[in-house]
Parts: sequence; structure tokens; C-alpha cells
Amino acid sequence: MMSKTPQARSAGLRYVFPVLAGKLARFATRLRGGGSAFPGYLTNRLAPTLLPTLADQFGYGVVFVLGSNGKTTTTHMISEVLRAHGLRVFTNPTGANLPQGVTSALLADATLTGRIRADVAVLEVDEGYAADLADQLSPAVILSLNVQVDQLYRFYETERVADMMLEASKRANAHVVVNRDDPYLSKIDVDAMPAPVTFFGVAPEIVAAAAHGLANAADTRSGNAGIQARDAYAEVRSVQGRDIDVHVGGVDTQVRLPARGLHYAADAAAALAVASHVLGGAFSADSAADGFARMAPAYGRGEVIPLRGDPAGEQVEFVMFKNAPSLQMNLDALDGTPEHSLIAIDEGTPDVSWLYDVDFDALQSVDVVTGEKAYQLALALEHAGVRIGTVEPDMEKAVALMREFPKTTAGRQTWFVNYELMMIGRRILGHGDQEVARR
Repeated sequence: MMSKTPQARSAGLRYVFPVLAGKLARFATRLRGGGSAFPGYLTNRLAPTLLPTLADQFGYGVVFVLGSNGKTTTTHMISEVLRAHGLRVFTNPTGANLPQGVTSALLADATLTGRIRADVAVLEVDEGYAADLADQLSPAVILSLNVQVDQLYRFYETERVADMMLEASKRANAHVVVNRDDPYLSKIDVDAMPAPVTFFGVAPEIVAAAAHGLANAADTRSGNAGIQARDAYAEVRSVQGRDIDVHVGGVDTQVRLPARGLHYAADAAAALAVASHVLGGAFSADSAADGFARMAPAYGRGEVIPLRGDPAGEQVEFVMFKNAPSLQMNLDALDGTPEHSLIAIDEGTPDVSWLYDVDFDALQSVDVVTGEKAYQLALALEHAGVRIGTVEPDMEKAVALMREFPKTTAGRQTWFVNYELMMIGRRILGHGDQEVARR
């Protein structure tokens, strides 16, 4: 093997100080119990050309995962399926999806010269930054999961979010994968995409039988609020609890989901479509099923953690939501009313009026309502006829209250939490800002 040229060694050495500074910042912030984005911000400022060097490091290319909901879960699914096929995967597993978050993930794996030993990168990316990041990272595959009502204080209209995803998709150089069941995304102009476009979806009869469908936003601009008929490359054909059958590229693939819910089934179809395109003829339904079988729930999404530190004792299932559609889909997925439950929302959600769009019929009661906006949340629950035990805005005190309850029959409490309070809740239970385990 030829040794590196002096120019190549010099190019790598110029990143040593920025990467070292970022790694030290990452170590310091994790000791403090959080701060996943600042190290990446620091490194990007010191070395603005570092992030684009990712583009040529991966033999199987870079994958972008976009969407209003499900990005972290689907990124995790794709990563585990590819690992089950023997690939080394670089990803941003904690959901830090802005440019500084991607660089922070890089800092966890990179050498001091900014190199990563992996075959493929699977990156969750914020829609607002997707086109700019695509210009830097030249993704091979771009996946668009859904357009749902989310962060209107930031994006103003759902159609703008759709346009961001579709504009970014023009940067894909191998495949574009799109949700056939999304009213905006299903109307993608296939001819305007430089790369081939394929679709994933859920069988129409399954969607029709769901209480609130898939909760995707209606198309308000084309004159057709519904979807455009498309053939699906990957389609969910049956759902039995967590066991689903997905028809992928003409092959039936049976997998077991890491968490319950129709939205997870749709995410799985998307993940299998992407994995099939990345791997080509090497894709194996058996290996994909094995990847799902060994898959833990993504960071805070159906994750189960001991309530009092005893793995054999009472557990807490974290059900994370970020907006009305994600909360609705998680409520629809409940297998009966939780015996003991907590629900939490904090001040990171500027406008909580969307709570009144949620159908809370799946909940008869909630033991503790917490977070900085606990009283607004409690008012919405009361309006919906849900019985409330205690309103306690302080999360630490709320957790103490949940620990006072006797063990449930099922041995598991259910906590509905938005992202920030999911992080705090995990920390209180002794799990801190930990990344999803990598195999």
C-alpha cells in the first residue's frame, strides 16, 4: 500500500486541533450531564471544512433521513438493518440533527485527523438544514418520512416543510425514497428528481382501520387534500401487535418492531426500502429480520428503564412525543389504559394550543402532570375528560411521586414526555445523556 503524500498528511493534520478541542468539549459537557450540540458547534467554527470531508469516507455513501416525526427511530432502524448485513455504520443516534449535532456525533467516532472507520453514514437531518447539508455531504439516498403539523412557530406552514424535503431530495445521487401515504410527498415530481424515486407505505385497508390513520398533514395547496396513487416498493401488508409483514422489492419480509404502533410499522417499511437500495443485491430479508430482532428502542422512543434502579423491579416505558401527530399515534398504539402514568411538557414548546387537537380517549386518567407547562397540559386533559391525580411542574418531584406508587400489575409505568423532559427523566433515573448502544 502506498503511503500518504505529504499533502494528504498535512490535510489531515490541520483538523487535529479542532477535533481535539471538540472531543475535550464533548467530554466536559457529558460529565456535566448533557450538551450534545456545543462540541460540534465549536469544531465547525474552528474547522468549517471538516464536515464536508465525510462525503468521500464511506464506500456505501451517506443516507439522509428527513421528516416531521420518526427520524430518530427510522435512522436507528436503517442503521441496525445495515449492521445486520455486516456494514460498519456511522450515525447520530441521539437525535442531534442540526449541523453541529452531526459534527458532535462525528467527534464520538473520528480520529484526531477527522477520519471515521465506517462503510456507510446514516444521518437524521433537520428539514430546515437538509438542502445545505446535502450540498456539503452529497448523500446517496434521501428518505422523506412524512409532513405533519409541527413547529409552526418556526416553519409557519406545512407546505414549506414539504418543499424543504423535496428541494433537498434533488441532491440525492442514487435514490429518493418517499412516503406514498403522505398527501404532500406522494405528489413529488418524479421527473424533476435526478435520482430514481421509489415509495414506501402501509396497505390502505390497514390505514383505514386505524383510529386516526397516520396523522399526516392534508395538502392545502394542490386542490387535492389526499394522496396521489403510487405503487409502493416497500409496503406494510399486515400488523399483528409488534409483528409486521412488509413486502420489499417483491419479497415478503417479516420483522418484529422495537415498539408498538402503526407509525413504527410505517417507519420500518421506510427503513427496509432504504436498506434495500443501499445494499442492492446483497439485501437479505433474513438479515433484515435479524437486525430488527436485535434492535432496542431508539433513545427514549419506547425505551424501558428501571424506576428505582433495580432491573428486576418496576420499569418505566418512555413514550416520547413532540407534537400532536406523534402524541396521537402513541396514544392510538396503547394496549389498554396504563395503570400508572405521567405526562410531561416543558417550556421548549412555545405554543401548546395543539393539545386541543389530540384525542385523549385512550387515557382514562393520569397520575402526575409535570413540566413547566403542566397547568396548560392539565387544562387540556381536564377538557378532554381525563382524570388527573396531581399537577407538579417540577420533574424531580414528579418522579418522586411516581416512585411512591406500588408496583403495577404489569410491572411497568408509562411516561409520556416531550424531548427535553425525556432527557431529564432519563437522567433522574440514572441514565443521563447516553447514546444508543452500538454493535
